[in-house]
Amino acid sequence: MAYVQRKISFVGTPETNPETKPFWDGCAAEKLVLPRCEDTGKFIWYPRAISPWTFGPVKWVECSGKGKIYTFSIMQRADPPYCIAYVELDEGPRIMSNIVDCDFASVKIGQPVKVKFIQTEGGGPKLPFFAPA
Repeated sequence: MAYVQRKISFVGTPETNPETKPFWDGCAAEKLVLPRCEDTGKFIWYPRAISPWTFGPVKWVECSGKGKIYTFSIMQRADPPYCIAYVELDEGPRIMSNIVDCDFASVKIGQPVKVKFIQTEGGGPKLPFFAPA
């Protein structure tokens, strides 16, 4: 099943939560920026201003944007079809996103992927998606 770019809507605005501003600024610059716990060194998904492990401070760090598919599902009945997946980043956290720019029949668990930022409709922000590496 060939990939067809679909419209990506975005409800809300990144400005509604100042705690996640570094993440959205990174997306605008096409960089994957995530918080890392200063005490444990673990990267955190979803973006937030405190560590879920220690309730301590985080440092916002640019990630490589590389990872592998942890699991996925192809929505064949959607128009156009799309592939949703959990991607395990090289830095550790798993992100739910879409797999783009490939034939969905070739998608495999463990497949290397890299981040690709796609603009949302209506002037919304760019969001991180993943394509085969």
